[in-house]
Amino acid sequence: MHTLGVPFLLFWLIWGHSCALGGKVNKHKPWIEASYHGVITENMDTVLLDPPLVALDKDAPVPYAGEICAFKINGDDAPFEAVVLNRTSGEGVLRASSPVDCESQKEYTFIIQAYDCGAGPSGANWKKSHKAVVHIQVDDVNEFSPIFRESLYKASITEGKIYDSILQVEAWDQDCSPQYSQICNYEIVTAGTPFAIDRNGNIRNTERLSYDKQQSYKIMVTAFDCGQKRAKEDVVVHIEVKPVCKPGWQGWNKRVDYEPGTGSKQLFPKMHLETCGGPLSGVKAMVELQTNHIGKGCDRETYSEKSLQKLCGAASGSTDLLPAPSPSTNWTAALLTDSGRDSDLIYRFDGRQAANVPDHVVPQNLTDQFTIATWMKHGPSPGLRAEKETLLCSSDKTEMNRHHYSLYVHNCRLVFLLRRDFTQLDTFRPAEFHWKLEQICDKEWHYYVINVEFPAVTLFVDGVTYEPYLVTDDWPIHASKIDTQLTVGACWQGGEVATPRFTQYFRGSLSGLTIRPGRIETQKVISCLQACKEGLDINSLESLAKDIKFHFNPAQSVLVVEGEDVDSINTAMTKVSYINSRQFPTPGLRRLHITTTVQCFGEDTCLSIPDIKAVVMVLPPSEPRITIAGSNRLVRPASDLRGPLGVAPFKELHITSTVMKGDGFGGPRRPGVMEVMHNLDYCDVLVIGEELNPDRESLEIQHSALLGKHLDATNSTSGISIYGVDSMAHYEQALRQVRYRNWRPANLSERRFRLTCSELNGRYTSNEFNLEVSVLHHSAPVEHANHMAVQPQYMRPVHHPLMMHSLNSHMSGSAPPAATVVIVVCIAALVVIVVIGVYRIHATHQEGSREDEDEVKDAEEEWDNSALTITVNPMENIGGPQALGDEVRQEEHEEEEEEEEEELVGGVTSVESENSNEEEDDDEGREAAKERKQKGKLGWDSSSITY
Repeated sequence: MHTLGVPFLLFWLIWGHSCALGGKVNKHKPWIEASYHGVITENMDTVLLDPPLVALDKDAPVPYAGEICAFKINGDDAPFEAVVLNRTSGEGVLRASSPVDCESQKEYTFIIQAYDCGAGPSGANWKKSHKAVVHIQVDDVNEFSPIFRESLYKASITEGKIYDSILQVEAWDQDCSPQYSQICNYEIVTAGTPFAIDRNGNIRNTERLSYDKQQSYKIMVTAFDCGQKRAKEDVVVHIEVKPVCKPGWQGWNKRVDYEPGTGSKQLFPKMHLETCGGPLSGVKAMVELQTNHIGKGCDRETYSEKSLQKLCGAASGSTDLLPAPSPSTNWTAALLTDSGRDSDLIYRFDGRQAANVPDHVVPQNLTDQFTIATWMKHGPSPGLRAEKETLLCSSDKTEMNRHHYSLYVHNCRLVFLLRRDFTQLDTFRPAEFHWKLEQICDKEWHYYVINVEFPAVTLFVDGVTYEPYLVTDDWPIHASKIDTQLTVGACWQGGEVATPRFTQYFRGSLSGLTIRPGRIETQKVISCLQACKEGLDINSLESLAKDIKFHFNPAQSVLVVEGEDVDSINTAMTKVSYINSRQFPTPGLRRLHITTTVQCFGEDTCLSIPDIKAVVMVLPPSEPRITIAGSNRLVRPASDLRGPLGVAPFKELHITSTVMKGDGFGGPRRPGVMEVMHNLDYCDVLVIGEELNPDRESLEIQHSALLGKHLDATNSTSGISIYGVDSMAHYEQALRQVRYRNWRPANLSERRFRLTCSELNGRYTSNEFNLEVSVLHHSAPVEHANHMAVQPQYMRPVHHPLMMHSLNSHMSGSAPPAATVVIVVCIAALVVIVVIGVYRIHATHQEGSREDEDEVKDAEEEWDNSALTITVNPMENIGGPQALGDEVRQEEHEEEEEEEEEELVGGVTSVESENSNEEEDDDEGREAAKERKQKGKLGWDSSSITY
């Protein structure tokens, strides 16, 4: 409260003195302070003023003139009003006339004046005070929550670093006062994160982050103002962890699936080289396809050695010394085979196995030109002192221990020994040829070919020529009458020891060991025999930059790409592809290895690029189902078998192959059957039952039938084998030309054959197709029973049974009624005969239309039918009840045989007969009756038949 001072008391003393003297009414104007300061809280109406609002008037205590009637505010925009509380004491109050908002206006300044009540009740002659300045401050209320300026914050950091500030979040408040409008604190709401935030909103990491552990973080942050009011909504902060820039290849997949038959497939379509911004002068990348675990070093054709040589155009006459075990090639039966190699025939020698090749298989004269070829996988020999390991050895069978020629490995050196026989020139000659190569002991498959043009000997390893580093001479071997023994996997020591035995055993794996006398192999054939069917490739060579250089190794398993520009290298690497040209490749993994060298300006190497290891997964191919179809039974007269060409048992043969395929893209895969075309490598025709007798029969194929095809054939008493890699169509044509002859078929009723075909050396085999060739023998002439009309010898007597109930009904009657019945029955039987005859004529003509024009026709089949006459004696069966009954039974038996013969004729014309084994057995039971009755194929002309 304001205290009245001495001047105020003096004012009242003088004013009271003047009134006593009788002065004028309302002489003085009111008095107020010169200025006021006030405070008002927003949304409230009371203003606290300092000093309080009080007006004084010297005219007091004169009524009206000394009283205060009003306070007036000058300023229309000031939302305040002043109200007089006591007219006598002049006290008043200042309050808001409308809501006051601090956010709209924090302060107000206006003028206020006090007014007295004038000279009387009417308020006339009022006076007003001087103008006082009023300054009002609006106090804030914390009515608003903090708000973040961004709805989402993002930042990225590099792994392994500690940051003072990764990013700063910022919030603001709409309140007007510093106390409530300022943000005093931030807080991370998400628990368990490696981040912290300060009161200014700076986020930092509290530990070193790892890209491999976590690539990104999402945290929630809130804010508080100084009044501790929390933000209405938290904000999301995304922090991405980036790996430390490491030079290397990026954007490649560790596994690439390859579907057979799809051609070339890109291995790294999105791969690029990250160099971390360093300037480079050159990049060299080497891509290696590792296929050592597939077959013999890579995916090659797994046909037999003979078929491969025929396919590659090799000269004939080679001898396979390691064939598949069979009755005719049984010397390999005791050797160990390496199974699970996709029908690839591999023999494994562990130092204890060897095989003597039979004398009839061994070439007797190698001449001065010959070739030895084999696949070999060999590792270092155990022990400090390695012994000789013999692959092939020709030595004395008895008495002595001379080696005539041999191929062996000794201390990782390949040695070929050739001791020539003694001639008139008794001089030293080249005898041992040595090669020292890494391939001999690297435990990998390699193809070795030794071409001998004596005295020169050349070695090919995987198609590359190597000359011997050492050639030693020796004396020729003196002629002797001692037989030699050819051995595989060791050397035979038959002399100079108490017990003949094998020695110098081989340790390793061999496949396709052959020897060809009289000729050497050409480079082209050698390359074909060892060629890989899978490898690396580059698509769209024309799209590569001019500065790109690339080259392959001969097997296309290694590709080197060089360039000066990183972008050009990236483009070239995206073109690198894998290709497998086999229709049925070996499924499984193929490893990929990429090594990279980077050169910088003025330096040899400046960046270390990590190697890449990936795999190509070759998916299993759809397995083909090879089907052989045709007529299972062939009936031919004996004269056809005696002909110069015999008969063609497989004339109606068809070979097809189908695979199961899915027929939907993008939807569920539904299996379906699709016919495919592929090659075959052999078809075997085996004789079922007794073997062929060369004195009276043969199964053969003319050489002309194989011309123009990659086919060859061998035959024996057990059958015929056609081999070579060729199409199914060519095999069909060749099999249809197989001929069976029998120039003495009198005692032959049938011959059975079984046909099977193979693809990829037995990896896929066909069904067993069984065929029976039945022989028809001519019947002897038959006389008619009534001696009235003798039928020609090519005709058979026709009898039909009488109805048994007719016999019984006339047993006691007279002859004429019985004769009448017989006549009626015979007439009906005659009609049946005509119908059957017409049917047989039709069936016979159909069969004749399908016969081959090139087959020899029997002269007995061509007969004149211009005057065919069928005579029936209706009275023939009248001979009493007993005789009639006997003849009826006989005719019933012959009728059954007649029906069986008709069935036989129908069976001859069947093209797609699928008789079961049971039906074939039944046919065998009836064969004897058919042979007696069947005379040959009849060629009737129905137009000349008379009755």
